[in-house]
Amino acid sequence: MSLHAIVNTYLLHGRYSEGEQRLRQYLAKYPNDHPAQNMLRQLTGDPKAMLGAASRSYVVQSGDSYSTLAAHTLGDSNQFLVLARYNGSSNPSALRAGDTIRLPAGAARSASSSGVTSSRSNADSGATLVVTPTTPPDAAPSSESPATKAQRLQTESNALLKQGQNDQAMARLDEALTLDPHLKPAGNQTLRSQLLASYHERAVVLYRDQKLDQAIALWDHVLAIDPGYERAVIYRARAVELQHRLNQI
Repeated sequence: MSLHAIVNTYLLHGRYSEGEQRLRQYLAKYPNDHPAQNMLRQLTGDPKAMLGAASRSYVVQSGDSYSTLAAHTLGDSNQFLVLARYNGSSNPSALRAGDTIRLPAGAARSASSSGVTSSRSNADSGATLVVTPTTPPDAAPSSESPATKAQRLQTESNALLKQGQNDQAMARLDEALTLDPHLKPAGNQTLRSQLLASYHERAVVLYRDQKLDQAIALWDHVLAIDPGYERAVIYRARAVELQHRLNQI
């Protein structure tokens, strides 16, 4: 089962015990998959220790989800699970407009770096926080080309890595390489190698599930980034051969 399937089948719907079991099985096969490692930390860690005990109340608005709120307040939508557990949610997908939840008191600081502001940033811990998307003053121009944006994201990734924010650094580099697979490497290459390994491992899962079109597309992406990635070359050839045989049945 792919990581995407684990998240959407189990974790998003509050099936935490089954989700943890599936995550551990997945990581036993793919121990270098950083998004999976991050998800397991969110699932098993102490939410208050991770986000802080001090919090502010927030009234859920139409269109909100734990993912969008995590993006606004924590700077990463993939942190939805720890935010849901922070609120004692047994089903992250069940968030409804009008619900009152708690957001970490440090959210205003995270939000300011993510282009989000609070209507009462200096309010006490009992104040209601209204999160409103804004355009940060240093936002990239809308005319920014994909190649230029990819270079900027790679620079941000390197900076985050130096700060020890590995998960966010990985996410930035992932976005950069999605925009421009031919992006010239810059800075520490360890993260790129880990990301390529993660892509390959996900493609192998898809291959074993016989989702061959998706697996081949992912290996194509790997090879666009690194044409010499031998494991991707070998497995892609196997997938194409299997697809050909299945089409003849």
